[in-house]
Amino acid sequence: MDARPNVETPTTKNPTTVERTSERELVITRTVNGPARLVFEAFAKPELFRRWWVPKSFGVSLLSCEADVRVGGRYRLVFGQGGSKPMEFHGRYLEVTPHARLVWTNEEAGDSGAVTTVTFEEKGGKTLLMLRDLYPSKEALDGAIASGATAGMPETLEQLDELVLTLSAGSGPS
Repeated sequence: MDARPNVETPTTKNPTTVERTSERELVITRTVNGPARLVFEAFAKPELFRRWWVPKSFGVSLLSCEADVRVGGRYRLVFGQGGSKPMEFHGRYLEVTPHARLVWTNEEAGDSGAVTTVTFEEKGGKTLLMLRDLYPSKEALDGAIASGATAGMPETLEQLDELVLTLSAGSGPS
């Protein structure tokens, strides 16, 4: 399949792997330097999520971040760049297992939206993060890759790692 190589920036302590594992699935993995509790909270708490989700190099801001992280709850993210029209991403949570698993829909793309599953597996104070995007068709995944929608994940997860290190140093939220 279209396997992509490990992508690592010079400041990265842990590599991020982005791999197309089938015609419909993209899997992103990274070990994050912190406990699963903090990594999960960085996904589940809007005030933390907005601090790391958008790759800084993209020049886009997360203008709004709303999340009701519970089964059936919804999320809405609004991104903007300068005076351009804001982009909105939204969906609902299908599964929420604190500190272990999140599953959500990506509904802004209509029928071509992916279902995202994130797992958090703690080992020795670090967390193996696995993010799986399952698209409804090969064409939908091809389109997401071609649009550059997946290109920022290594930088995004580097920012997550930096945030979790900061939270760990200050003992973080509980």
